[in-house]
Amino acid sequence: MPELPEVETVRRQLQPLIAGRGVLSFHVMPGAERLLRGRSATEISTQLNGSAFTTVDRRGKYLGLNLDNGQVVVVHLRMTGSLRFRPHGREEEPFTRAVFDLDRGDQLRFVDVRKFGTIDLVERMEDALPELGPEPLSDDFTPEAMWQALRGRQIAIKAALLDQANIAGIGNIYADEALFLSRLNPEAPAGSLRPAERRALHAAIQQTLQDGVRHGGASFRDYTDVDGAEGEQQYFVRVFRRTDEPCDDCGSTIRRIIVGGRATHFCPKCQPVRQRTRRVTSNRPMR
Repeated sequence: MPELPEVETVRRQLQPLIAGRGVLSFHVMPGAERLLRGRSATEISTQLNGSAFTTVDRRGKYLGLNLDNGQVVVVHLRMTGSLRFRPHGREEEPFTRAVFDLDRGDQLRFVDVRKFGTIDLVERMEDALPELGPEPLSDDFTPEAMWQALRGRQIAIKAALLDQANIAGIGNIYADEALFLSRLNPEAPAGSLRPAERRALHAAIQQTLQDGVRHGGASFRDYTDVDGAEGEQQYFVRVFRRTDEPCDDCGSTIRRIIVGGRATHFCPKCQPVRQRTRRVTSNRPMR
C-alpha cells in the first residue's frame, strides 16, 4: 500500500497539473462501482460538473482534491491504486476504474489492479477519513507529541507505528526503516521507550519519510506516480525485504519475523532489545 512518501509524491506532482482545471464529467467503469462506496457515478458527476480543481491536500495516506465549489474529492489509493494525469489523445490503459474528464480534453484517471481504492465526494476532507494521528512531517510532530501517542501502549512498537490513529501515514516499509535507524527492536513495548530512544525514533521517522519523498517513493510492486513512473526508495532501504542479506552497518544477517500480523525486517545485532540508542545516520544506497 502506498505510504506517506508515495502519496505525498503524487500530491506534489498533481497540484500543478490540475489546479484551475475544470471538471466536465466523471464516470466509473462497469464492475468498479464499489470504489464509490455506495454513491452513484451519475450523482457525483452531476455535483462535479462545472466545478474546477484548486489545490491538492494530503492527510496521512489520503489525498484531498479541493474544488472551487467547496467540495473535496478524497482518494485513498490503498494497495494498488494510482492517479494518472493523461493529456488529450493519450491511449487508454489497463485497469482504469474511473475517469475525471477535464477541460481541453485531458483526463485524470484512477487506475487500480485490485479495485480496493476508494473515491469520496464530501464537504470536508475529514468527513471521509478515519481517526488519524498527527502528521509526522508537520511542525506539530515533536518528540513530545509522538510520545503522547505511544505512552502507555504495551503493544510492540512496530504495531504501534502501523496504527494510523497513533501517527498518520507510516506503513510497513517506513516503520521497519525507522526502527532500524533508531536501533529499536520492533518487538519492544511501545510505552517502554526511554527518553533517548524516543528522540532517536522521532528523528528516524522524519528522516525515513523525508528520504522516501526525496526519492519519489518506493516501488516494490505496484506503486507508480502520476506519470506512471516508479519511485527509487526501494534502492535505498536498509532492512525492508532484505531477509537473509547482510546488514550494511554490521554484516549480520537481516531477519524476517511477524509482528502484529505484518512481515517485519530487522538486524538482530543493531536492534537488540534495550541496546543503547545510537545516533541516527542518513540512508545510503544498498551495496
